[in-house]
Amino acid sequence: MRGRAGRWGIALAAVSLGCAGAPGTRGGMTATVEPNRTDRTVPPSLGAPPTLELPPIHRHRLSNGLAVLIVEQRDLPVVDLQLVVRAGAAADSSAQAGRASLTAELLDEGTANHDALGLAEAIDYLGAELETAASWDASFVSLHVLTPRLAPALQLLAEVVLTPTFPEAEVERVRDERLAYLLQQQDEPRALASRAFAGVVYGAEHPYGAPVLGTRESVARLDRDALVEFYRTYYRPNNAFLVAVGDVDAATLLPLLEQAFAGWTPAEVPAIRVPPPPPAGATAIHLVDRPGSAQSEIRVGLAGPPRATPDYFPLVVMNTVLGGSFTSRLNMALREERGYTYGAGSGFDFRQGAGPFVASSAVFTGVTDSALVVFFDEIRRIRDEPVPAEELDRAKNYVALGLPRGLETTAEVAARVAEIELYGLGDDYLTRYMDRVRGVTAEDVQRVARRYLDPDHLAVIVVGDRGEIEEALGRLGIGAVRPRAVE
Repeated sequence: MRGRAGRWGIALAAVSLGCAGAPGTRGGMTATVEPNRTDRTVPPSLGAPPTLELPPIHRHRLSNGLAVLIVEQRDLPVVDLQLVVRAGAAADSSAQAGRASLTAELLDEGTANHDALGLAEAIDYLGAELETAASWDASFVSLHVLTPRLAPALQLLAEVVLTPTFPEAEVERVRDERLAYLLQQQDEPRALASRAFAGVVYGAEHPYGAPVLGTRESVARLDRDALVEFYRTYYRPNNAFLVAVGDVDAATLLPLLEQAFAGWTPAEVPAIRVPPPPPAGATAIHLVDRPGSAQSEIRVGLAGPPRATPDYFPLVVMNTVLGGSFTSRLNMALREERGYTYGAGSGFDFRQGAGPFVASSAVFTGVTDSALVVFFDEIRRIRDEPVPAEELDRAKNYVALGLPRGLETTAEVAARVAEIELYGLGDDYLTRYMDRVRGVTAEDVQRVARRYLDPDHLAVIVVGDRGEIEEALGRLGIGAVRPRAVE
């Protein structure tokens, strides 16, 4: 089991049982049981949430420039580490989309000392877990290991980071698997809708216009040389940092890291600059035909702000009201009140650049037009009407009290600390989190809704049976209906 063990303090009281309102006997003693006067029609009031107390982040730097962040949590003899390289899919050109994620995936498919199978066996022998991945803004190598086996596991982590060999046979195998997966996605309505949405909002030449995994066209062009070039360009200690959380301290960890990463040399790394998205056009409905479909996949949105926006907390609270929880307006209106769907929601995908805001749902074909009306009605309502105090408090509690639930394991804490470092949020980010959420006002919510949600400049994607829904969509007056080919 990963991470910190949860602890519940349970107080037990001995009671004597008998008929309500009448004397009862137990063990030779007589007790009177009072009637239950609890009003179960009224939910119990919530007390003030407890103060979130977190161990400090200790910062260090190795001789090669690698930044090291250590958070000590001694409850269990485990350690989670994340080696984060500040380069992800946003560094890929449109012609090479998928290069960052494919590079990360190949890191553990062969090193200077092990082939893929040998490396997997060595990791399993230690009872450790090693994973690699890439996001829009970073590439990751994660390690979970018991404290007594930290030293040999660190050697394997460093081996993956410092000496990947990208064997030609493994590159071809992993690339073929990726191509097969992308081919499958062309028959998946949710994937079609998300791909079309990114293409409409960002365009084919913007890094955000293609998926992190790339497209079939771009992945087919990627060869070993392309992956090696990405690795040699961005995988440098001065362009990375390491987070360690768990049963470890600097006196133990730093000498191990100095030894393991001694051969990793710094070099000049080109800056990654994400261009701004193209200006949003007038609202239009882009219709991807899927004949015979019983449902329509809907996406409604536009480019939002970057992660560094000072409006982050008002935006998170606003989105919670609109579509970020089960009791949000979109889900209640589309699922609970009308029965159009099994679920609806919305969210901001915060990135270094202007990541998207998207509201989404899958609805029955016959109510596609009616569902779109609900999306636009709710977006206009949160812009035009102040959020009632009770609804605002509920949304703020949902956001604020959800934080501790995401810090239950050492792996989750490591991920949060990595986010803090990657986006420069400040070491006090988590301790100030709840207060900043509670400080959001109804005026803040309405302000950011008006600033970032423009119903006159929204991209609408519908994947469904064109013959059944096109005419009804055209009558809505939301925007022009534009047929869009499957990409």
